[in-house]
Amino acid sequence: MVVTIIAVETPSLGDRSYLVHDGRVAFVVDPQRDVDRVLDAANRSGVAITHVLETHVHNDYVTGGYALARRTGAQYLVNADDNVSFDRTPVSDGDVVTVSPELRVRALATPGHTFTHLSYVLQGEAPALFSGGSLLFGSTGRPDLLGPASTHELARHQYRSARRLADHLPDDTRLLPTHGFGSFCTTAAGGDTVAASTIGRERQVNPVLTQDEEAYVADVLAGLDTYPAYYVHMAPLNAAGPEEPDLGAPAEADRAELRRRLEAREWLVDLRSRTVFAAGHVPGTYNFGLDGSFATYLGWLLPWGTPVTLLGETPGQVAEAQRELARIGIDRPAAAASGRPQWWTDGPLATLPRASFAELAEVRHGSSVVVQRRTRPARPRRPRASRRARARSAPPPARRPPWAATARRRTGTGRAR
Repeated sequence: MVVTIIAVETPSLGDRSYLVHDGRVAFVVDPQRDVDRVLDAANRSGVAITHVLETHVHNDYVTGGYALARRTGAQYLVNADDNVSFDRTPVSDGDVVTVSPELRVRALATPGHTFTHLSYVLQGEAPALFSGGSLLFGSTGRPDLLGPASTHELARHQYRSARRLADHLPDDTRLLPTHGFGSFCTTAAGGDTVAASTIGRERQVNPVLTQDEEAYVADVLAGLDTYPAYYVHMAPLNAAGPEEPDLGAPAEADRAELRRRLEAREWLVDLRSRTVFAAGHVPGTYNFGLDGSFATYLGWLLPWGTPVTLLGETPGQVAEAQRELARIGIDRPAAAASGRPQWWTDGPLATLPRASFAELAEVRHGSSVVVQRRTRPARPRRPRASRRARARSAPPPARRPPWAATARRRTGTGRAR
């Protein structure tokens, strides 16, 4: 039988899950919270999911592994050393899991992203490595998500884990990481935009395999940048065994309810593009457009536990935003409204000034008006600081984004990303 590997991508978070099958049965690696996508892929392939494998207790999203295993009756494989509150099939370094005669998977301890991180090698004529947050395309998973006290130690573990993989696997082994496609779980020093890679290619281009240990560790530690504030909540949720999210439509809010929620200083989030928002929006609302990294930046700035109401042009926009938020543990919007902003308020709409770069340059050089220059953070995938939401209340104190200090409060106006 031919082994098929299907990547289930979540580009908004920079992650991939994998469905691997032999035409009859399948295993899944690192599924996202909205497991319906994996189930749809399995149904289209006509296969039954019998095993769910976690590479680590994730820090950047809420896992769907526990829910998927319960839905399908699959074995849920989690490192035996992970402190979790649910029953699972414990797996350790060197264990071989036989899903079927064609699907034999060996677990390898690869600490570095976390202390208990595992990678999985699909054995056979066409080997594949599911490396989670260990060896990535041109990079490695960052070692600082467990706190500064363990960062240096984990950086050294990451180096040795990557070397172990490279030393024991043939060059033609396909590399299939979970992180590294725009995820903040990657080290700041590296990263690659290729669509696919192998162990042989990584030997040539990946700093962890081309540098000595001291140079690699120094570069990684020097390049670490801030990461989203909501990360601190992800590992505890995952260790508790998160249930499948309720993606049913939230309650519709009328003008009076929207006004009441604004007065209560809840977050009303306008999902439209920033240019449309700037042209007219309900005063006091925030703009996190679905055309950007919506969940990442809303989750970064939103004080954890604050009720969120979603405002979209269509119910489809609201549903998309709700799915994105469920992936980072914001399960149920407080309310929602769709349509035009004139329908959401009894008062006049607010606007934000807009200008082209040429116009800004003309103002800067041709008048006495001082234009504050905001520079792009070092990591190239992030939007410009001027595109961030301006928060009414302070962001969570842990890991504020570097551009948060430039935010300005605008009384009576909206806030645009």
